[in-house]
Amino acid sequence: MFSSQPKVASTAFSDFIRNAPSKEKKRVYAKVLEGASERQRKQVEKAQEMAKAG
Repeated sequence: MFSSQPKVASTAFSDFIRNAPSKEKKRVYAKVLEGASERQRKQVEKAQEMAKAG
């Protein structure tokens, strides 16, 4: 009925998600979100510049 999937080795990311303290996770998540927001802002600015030029 259920197919058993082979187990895979843990990754540094999965170990972090399972084992890091909440404070550390929040710090990392905040840094990631800041970077993503900055890249998105730059992309929007670029699109607006292209719209003005076109």
